[in-house]
Amino acid sequence: MARHVLCFRTLWEATFNQLMKEGRVSPPGGARVNSWQAPFGATSAAHTLALNAQRHFHRYGTTKETLGWIALNQRANAALNPTAIYRDPMTMDDYLNARPITTPFGLYDCDVPCDGAVAVVVSAVDAAVDLPKPPVYFEAVGTQIIERTDWDQTTLTHEPQVLGQAAHLWTRTSLRPADVDVAELYDGFTFNCLSWLEALGFCGIGEAKDFLDGGKAIARDGVIPLNTHGGQLSHGRTHGMGLIHEAVSQLRGEAGERQVDGARVAVVSSGGLTPSGALLLRTAT
Repeated sequence: MARHVLCFRTLWEATFNQLMKEGRVSPPGGARVNSWQAPFGATSAAHTLALNAQRHFHRYGTTKETLGWIALNQRANAALNPTAIYRDPMTMDDYLNARPITTPFGLYDCDVPCDGAVAVVVSAVDAAVDLPKPPVYFEAVGTQIIERTDWDQTTLTHEPQVLGQAAHLWTRTSLRPADVDVAELYDGFTFNCLSWLEALGFCGIGEAKDFLDGGKAIARDGVIPLNTHGGQLSHGRTHGMGLIHEAVSQLRGEAGERQVDGARVAVVSSGGLTPSGALLLRTAT
């Protein structure tokens, strides 16, 4: 029965992290940590995703440089975005020599903590008749979950974490991956983008190494422009909401220097582990 729904996310992660360093606030969750992973030092999403990435490396020959092309792409796009946190040029050497976090991730494989807020209004379709800006429509939503939601009880493989949602999305539309003009895919870590690219069908499972090599396929003038605002790796971590904002900006033609010509269909994903989901957005024509 709702006709207008406000969806927002507000966070002050950068400030909070600084306050923790100064000892002025306590870490979230107190002493409660996962009893199965904590004894091995695996206490964050970085550790869990790193295990997924290591398996992908072992099984498909993926390399550190494969992930690097994602980080470099995000930084190049962020250079054209005045609201991005990291805008300085980055080379593959810069990426490879960055401070290690947890194998295989270095500093630039990880999203950037920030203070920020994003809000969107979702309305009934007939409300778009007299809006001051062109509407962006929801074409399809993918939410199917085929993996356990407890990180310590998962298969620790990336496919079940994204394949269900991606498959569900494509069953609800006649559009195909080839129809998508921009992809704003969750990048809490570089590997998340790789995982979503494979699951959504922009390349096959295990084919990301070749698809990403050189970074041309994901550039703004490539096969599928990826995270055109810089993503969470360079723009800032907004828990996926910034990806929706960028998709709307692209479909409205309001992305400025980073605008992808003729953008009419965008795919957005959120979540790096289970649960997660995907949205397909489009313009009127």
